[in-house]
Amino acid sequence: MGRYFGTDGFRGEANVGLTADHAYTVGRFLGWYYGELKRQKGDTSAPRVVIGKDTRRSSYMFEYSLVGGLVASGADAYLLHVTTTPSVAYVTRVDEFDCGVMITASHNPFYDNGIKLLNGNGEKMDEKTIGLVEDYIDGNLTAFGKKWDTIPFATKDSIGCTVDYVSGRNRYVGYLISLGLYSFKGMKVGLDCANGASWNIAKSVFDALGATTYVINDEPNGTNINNNAGSTHIEGLQKFVVEKGLDVGFAYDGDADRCLCVDEKGNVVNGDHILYVYGKYMKDKGELVNNTVVTTVMSNFGLYKAFDEAGIDYAKTAVGDKYVYEYMTENNCVIGGEQSGHIIFSKYATTGDGIMTSIKMMEVMLARKKKMSELCSPLTIYPQVLENIRVTDKTAAQNDPDVVAKVDAVAKDLGDSGRILVRESGTEPVVRVMVEAEDKEICRNYVESVIRVIKDKGYAAK
Repeated sequence: MGRYFGTDGFRGEANVGLTADHAYTVGRFLGWYYGELKRQKGDTSAPRVVIGKDTRRSSYMFEYSLVGGLVASGADAYLLHVTTTPSVAYVTRVDEFDCGVMITASHNPFYDNGIKLLNGNGEKMDEKTIGLVEDYIDGNLTAFGKKWDTIPFATKDSIGCTVDYVSGRNRYVGYLISLGLYSFKGMKVGLDCANGASWNIAKSVFDALGATTYVINDEPNGTNINNNAGSTHIEGLQKFVVEKGLDVGFAYDGDADRCLCVDEKGNVVNGDHILYVYGKYMKDKGELVNNTVVTTVMSNFGLYKAFDEAGIDYAKTAVGDKYVYEYMTENNCVIGGEQSGHIIFSKYATTGDGIMTSIKMMEVMLARKKKMSELCSPLTIYPQVLENIRVTDKTAAQNDPDVVAKVDAVAKDLGDSGRILVRESGTEPVVRVMVEAEDKEICRNYVESVIRVIKDKGYAAK
């Protein structure tokens, strides 16, 4: 975790934790840094940076601040306007931009916002470059072999310009449509756009593919993004699908890099279901490279049982789609993701893409000629109990010999009928204790037994 940038960008309450000055400073650095990289190679052309934003009221403020910093440092800023995070990743990669920026706080409430940085391949920015951005924010920048007390402003015809680049977003829409292998004609589909970035994209894609499309939460006003809407409040879509008699529903988050589904009965289909359904589909087609699906440690125990029964191998990474993608890239895996609905199809994208995920789930339904509930039925999600305990020292608490012994004893008791996971929070003084088993009461008892040891050893914070 960086000083300002976490696993998913620089995020905070607008003009409290993340200010317009921060955005301007990030823009100043990016414009100068990528220009300097070019100059080191003898290239005097202006760096090109593409920017997208979600529907938060503060997104405009951050966009203009970023652009001010970029052009002041000599970069040209290309504006996609309101669009999704995966569309910025796509355009950055395909149109060979030096880097991409997405202004969003994803599933957070409207008063938060964030800045996500992408490299020229449309991937999350590397830690070394992020560290330089943070050094510049702190006024302690050393780069290209020297210390910089200030970085130069561009002057005369070196000052950057802005370019309306809505055409890039439109080509991304065309790309999504091209991924539809089957006509959606005759399918009644519900979409929950979370009053966010997918509101002007998702319906266009489904309509073009022939679906009869019903949409909710597609009227953003700057303050209603994720408000009782989208993948974090999926109960609205559940009710909508049942009342309208729809075949399936898809819910996105604020920047549409996540997707959760609702089957025709109104049941939630989460990221684990999606990984199972599409992983098995790929295996049956002989396209599951390395026979491996990449998950995080928070995927449900039932998913692994279902994979075992289907003869599918799996990997477990730390929580965060960034770590999933890194593992996929290093090990040539084609599908991976998180329970929360970040699903990465590495053949088609470098990030989680909610709309792409929904297209791919439609593909399986149509290819198999099965309802969503039927596709998910072999997967049994185990009951889970997760409790957080605030501690004085999370590393010491987790590694205490008595705590470790208790966790090992629980794991032995559970055997192959469940699992226990104890991990530190990356952002809080908290240890998370999670147990999955066939019965919720069993889960609760085991969680409480571990927490009791942590408290007895004196680690609990007052």
